[in-house]
Amino acid sequence: MARRRGAALAAALLTVLPLAACSADGPEDTLAAFLTALGSGDVAAAAAKTDSPDAAKATLTQIRSALKPDSVEAADESVKQSGDTATGRYRLTWHLPKGRTWTYTADAQLRSAEDGWQVHWQPTVVHPQLTEQQSLALVADPAQPPPVLDRDGFPLLRPQTVIGVVVDPAKTGDTAAVANQLGSALHRFDPTVTARSVLDGIKATKPGSAYPVLSLRDTDYEQVKPVIHDLPGVRFTSQEHLLADDRDTGRQVLPALRTMVEQQAADGAGWRIVSLDVTGSEAAELFAVPPKEPPALTSTLSGHVQQAAEQALAPVPAPAAIVALQASTGQLLAVAQNPPADAQGPLALTGRFPPGSTFKIVTATAALSAGRVKADSPVACPGTVTFSGRVIPNEGRFDLATVPLAKAFAQSCNTTFAQLSAGLPPTALTDAARSLGVGADFVIPGLTTVTGSVPKADTEVQRAENGFGQGTVVTSPFGMALAAAAVQSGKVPVPTVVKGTTAKVTGLGPPARPEVLDAVRSMMRDVVTNGTATALRDLPDVRGKTGTAQFGDGTHSHGWFVGYQGDLALAVLLTDAGSSKPAVEAAHRFLAGVAGK
Repeated sequence: MARRRGAALAAALLTVLPLAACSADGPEDTLAAFLTALGSGDVAAAAAKTDSPDAAKATLTQIRSALKPDSVEAADESVKQSGDTATGRYRLTWHLPKGRTWTYTADAQLRSAEDGWQVHWQPTVVHPQLTEQQSLALVADPAQPPPVLDRDGFPLLRPQTVIGVVVDPAKTGDTAAVANQLGSALHRFDPTVTARSVLDGIKATKPGSAYPVLSLRDTDYEQVKPVIHDLPGVRFTSQEHLLADDRDTGRQVLPALRTMVEQQAADGAGWRIVSLDVTGSEAAELFAVPPKEPPALTSTLSGHVQQAAEQALAPVPAPAAIVALQASTGQLLAVAQNPPADAQGPLALTGRFPPGSTFKIVTATAALSAGRVKADSPVACPGTVTFSGRVIPNEGRFDLATVPLAKAFAQSCNTTFAQLSAGLPPTALTDAARSLGVGADFVIPGLTTVTGSVPKADTEVQRAENGFGQGTVVTSPFGMALAAAAVQSGKVPVPTVVKGTTAKVTGLGPPARPEVLDAVRSMMRDVVTNGTATALRDLPDVRGKTGTAQFGDGTHSHGWFVGYQGDLALAVLLTDAGSSKPAVEAAHRFLAGVAGK
């Protein structure tokens, strides 16, 4: 006698088909009721249909706990009866989390008893390869994260072996001695690891658990292996992680790229259903979906430019950052910070600092766009100007009297640009800044950025202060590098850090008119040839603007240089540098390094 049926049984459905609706004596109905309960997650009801309810319930509970099915379907049921025994065949489909599906055919023996038919319990009822005292497990089979390459195909991040140093407190014996040895050996790799920190970590570990002390690069582990390898209670794990060859490279940008490729690898992970023996060891593989190995991620970064930026910042004692991008495309070439800056976070990309006189690029754009001046227009550059009692001085109160705008820009006359800005409408600087990318918001795959903020200035004093980059104006090195790129290329490029991806932008203004940007470009060249950045004059065709930005109580200043050379736009920030001179020197080291000099 054979019967075919198909039913999708939702895991959340808790009702079991009432046996009164069918023949209680038929093996077909008993098998159908068992499968219905199995599919609905009613383990007790399914076990009750077997001749060994306790054993069946234990196995079925373990399986559902391990697989956590969304639903189970039973289909193509057929039963062949021979006297007091019968054989049932059916196809089970497990719909597992994350869209996984496992389908196979199984058999069950049924026997007639005094109170009706029963499924003869054997683990093979669930799967034909499952045996007594075995359990099931779903095991992830992760894809290997691919390397992260720079724009020229050289690896920025590649899989490397990482050794985890782990302490089992129950096996250390003399815990203090072990902590002392570990602290002494590992402190060089992480200053936070000391004998006290290890001892405190061990004491805080729950009974039966282990304390992870530190993960080491394989090369670092080899240095201390003779000292720590045989310590009592200390064991070691080994994993593959994406790492840069130089641990200090690109700390503010490479971790995000690592996260991207690790997510790609997780999305393409394979999985396996395996049986486990009583010791928890794998007995057999029942089903497997191999991982999909993702392709290498190619970034827009240049390893060469990144190295030049980091080397340029190496001598700087205070927090410092450089952002460089390709002006024509917006592709990030380098995001560099020195260790003091790293300790404060991603200053290069999301820091908010007064831009000082580098903001005169924006003020000049606004004044030229309004038709108030031209590059050769005569403007006043007195030693000081006063607005509603607020005295605004030039550095050292130098006085150039009346000079062309280009010279006032090259010599960085605060008083000139304060006067120009004070006479502009309240949103003029806001609009000009947005035309150069400052104040716009970019959603960049693999990167979190802030360009800056240039709020509307309703008072004359506020407009005057904002005009030379003080007041309420704040920008990031990323934002100012983008502004330099906009001047060079004629419009704000859309920044990217991963090739093949596109950023979303909001709050971007229309580009400035070509004749306005031509004038700004010319004035930025004057800054280098006979202005405040003549230290860069020996390098070919560098254009830019220096900035000294007061902060705090006004006795300290950040140093800036913002500009471009050819298609390379850059912003250099040295915090608390006192003047722009150290930033110009860092810019020189950087550009010379890029050129290989």
